[in-house]
This record gives sequence, C-alpha cells and structure tokens, in this order.
Amino acid sequence: MSIIVKPKILIPKDIDMTKWAVIACDQFTAQPKYWHELEALVGDSKSTLNLVFPEIYLGKDDEKRIENINKKIEEYASSDLFYEVDNFILVERIMKNETRVGLMIAIDLDSYDWNRVRVPIRATEDTLLERLPVRIKIRKNAPMEFTHTLALIDDEDKEIIEPIYKSRHRLKKLYDFELNMGGGRIIGYEVPNSEDIIEKIMELLNPDVQIKKYGVDAGVLMVIGDGNHSVATAKCIWEETKKNLTEEERLNHPAKYMLVELNNIYGEGEFHPIHRIVYNPPSGFVEELTNSLAGSGALKLYIGKQEEYIAAPKTASNAIMLVQKFLEKKLKEHPNMVVDYVHSEHHLVATVEEGGEGTIGIVMPTFPKSELVNFVVNIGNLPKKSFSIGEAEEKRYYLEGRRIIK
Repeated sequence: MSIIVKPKILIPKDIDMTKWAVIACDQFTAQPKYWHELEALVGDSKSTLNLVFPEIYLGKDDEKRIENINKKIEEYASSDLFYEVDNFILVERIMKNETRVGLMIAIDLDSYDWNRVRVPIRATEDTLLERLPVRIKIRKNAPMEFTHTLALIDDEDKEIIEPIYKSRHRLKKLYDFELNMGGGRIIGYEVPNSEDIIEKIMELLNPDVQIKKYGVDAGVLMVIGDGNHSVATAKCIWEETKKNLTEEERLNHPAKYMLVELNNIYGEGEFHPIHRIVYNPPSGFVEELTNSLAGSGALKLYIGKQEEYIAAPKTASNAIMLVQKFLEKKLKEHPNMVVDYVHSEHHLVATVEEGGEGTIGIVMPTFPKSELVNFVVNIGNLPKKSFSIGEAEEKRYYLEGRRIIK
C-alpha cells in the first residue's frame, strides 16, 4: 500500500497568480468585508475563488453557487490553463513573523480515517458529517481538486523537509509571488528526488521510533492539521467511487489520492487558538459557562466592550473540550443562539463590538503543538476548531491542483 505518492500537480500558466490563489473557504466566516474585498480584487480574472464555496455564504442559494462552481471547474479543466509537475513541490510561505515550509504530496485515502482507529493518517479534530454535503456535491462531479489541507509529520530532528529547504537554491523555481489580502509571499520549487523523500517519511513508521515517541507502536505516520473536513469529503467520494471499480482499477485511480501540503509539526508554523463568538446567548449564559468550568487557569470573555475572567482548567485540551461541550449543549437548547469562530483576538474584539448587545467573545487557550500527535494517539480527537496553524491571514491558500478523474 502506497500511503504517499508523487502527484501530477497542476500549476496555472500565463495568468495573474495574485488573483488566482485565495484563502481557505472556512476562513473569515464572521467577517463578510474580507470576502467582499477579495471578490472586488479578483473581478472576472481566473481564480480559485470561482472553484470553492466560502462558508460565509452557506445557506444562501447553495445549489446555484454549487452549479456555478462545477461549471467553472469544468471550464478550467478543459482549457489550456495548466502545466503539469510530476514531482513534489517545496512550498516556502514567507509571512510577517515566520516562514512556513512544506511539501506538496498526495496521500492515499484508504490510509485515512476520521474515526479513532489504527490507520497511518489520522484526523486531529472531530469530523461533523453535517458539514460535508456541500463539499461532496462539489467534489463528486469535479475533474480537479485544489487543496487547503495541511498534514503534519512528527519529525523533531528535522531530517525530512528542512534539508530540502536548505538546498532550495539548487531547485527549479516554479512560482514566486505575493498572496492577496495580506497573505505574505509564496515560492514553489520542483523537488526532483521525490521517491527518496517518500522512503525517509515512511521511516517514521518504524515501531521503535513509534514506541519512543508515543509509548506504543501506534502506526501513525501523519495527522491532518488543517482541512479535516476536506479530507473526509475526499474519503467519502472515494468510498463511493471504488464500489464500481475492479480491484485492479482501484490500485491507481486518481480519486484514491488527495493533494495536501505536508508540514513538520516542529517547523516554524505556530499553533494559534480559534476563538468563539456567541450571538443571542440565553439569559444566564456566562453564569452557566462559569459553573461548567473549574480549575486553576482562567478564560477571558469579551462582553460588549468589557473584559471578564472566569476560572477554567489550566490544561488547554481540557478547557477547549469543556467549552465546546457547553456550547454544543446550548445550541441544541436554544435554536436562536449562533456560534461562530474567529482567528486572532483583535478580530474577536471587533466582531463582538459589531455584533451588538449581548454578543459574547470567548478567548480560547493555545494548544501546544508538540503535544498534538501524542494527544491523538493516546486520547483521541480534539473538538472542531481547536487550533489553527497561523493566524487567519496566514492560512493556506488554494493554488496547486490535481486531476481526480481518469
């Protein structure tokens, strides 16, 4: 079984790349201004904005939007828009405070499961099946995929991706441009010795290495650090597709794989909390939240322009799980209550103030990235939106693509 394969990556040619690449669809869901400005910037240009469904628009004429997306993917796929790179691509993302480095690879979806089972590729957060239908409707008819998914390997000695980055001056540069909307600069390099790199990555599955790291031979090669629902969508489509294939056809069918960016969990990309904003909370919300938490730590709340602190577990994972459990319970009890998710505290403050009277912002703790794989192996999945690799503007942009039909 090939857990990792060398993908045939599609890169657009002869277009404005700054307008082509756009931020992940699940970002800025509480900030319509971002998307309106992006739409104005892109205009009629060729762009991945035309190929994805920004979640801020969910519930607003979904079927028409999906139809338009499917038409655009077909249009782009049948045109002479792309050239193909038959190798890994080293991605260098230069941002204000850090440089993140990754490898564009393809992962085998038969090696992934979002449930807590022994598979080489694991989810890190709970997968909410109700978030999949729109994505499934887009992907099931799509001839191509574009990714915002980040997969993470546990390479504390930095022996896999980092050496490639150090010798990047020897590699062929494929693209180099400024990302729109303050996303920083991105550079891509073709990596010619991709097969050798696969061997190095696979060495992470050595039982002795696993036991040393996790106390057991967990059989975990990587975890999905961002884009869990996108991988779950691709998995669902593949499970349906392979029902109609012979055993031989299943072996190398393009839908069996998914394009992701592979990062080292010990790289520069920092984990940031994803804060909660609560609209129309019921009477007594803060008191009930306080009573549901306890511990020697503290949780900051924004209520209008006021700050308030309540006791909470000191361990970030415990605090995140208890807060999310409380919010899910309240959402079921009070249909008029709405919870949204905001990156960076200054965005949270602005959104709370814009939300009007009664809106509450919950400042979430930072989950330590060094604990992530151990947590997934020995405890389980975190709740949804538990952490972010980078702030909102630093999330992965859609850029490279891959064909997923024969």
